[in-house]
Amino acid sequence: MEIMYKQEAFDIIGACFEVYNEMGCGFLEAVYQECLAIEFEARGIPIRPQFELALKFKGKPLKQKYQPDFICSDKIILEIKAVSELTDEHRAQVHNYLKATGHRLGLLANFGHYPKLEYERIVR
Repeated sequence: MEIMYKQEAFDIIGACFEVYNEMGCGFLEAVYQECLAIEFEARGIPIRPQFELALKFKGKPLKQKYQPDFICSDKIILEIKAVSELTDEHRAQVHNYLKATGHRLGLLANFGHYPKLEYERIVR
């Protein structure tokens, strides 16, 4: 069985590790998001930060929007957190983003975990 978007996901998580190694844990999520945008640009990883996703209910558009932290390479959702540990609510959020976009791979990265970056692959 082949791993979906293996190299792209490896590159994205590598950028996350670089940011974690440089900044450590303890900052707000917005700090890590800004650092990641800089690191992705330096690595040539195409991103759409905080891209608004339109939602529908029974075919009708909703006023509410979803905003994943990053859509990378036009196919991978990256959701970042700065919490002590990831929870099922965080995983459900990524599943919802995947459903809303039709993308099949989501990455969940937690910069608040000590002593190392915590991350998960979520496949739809």
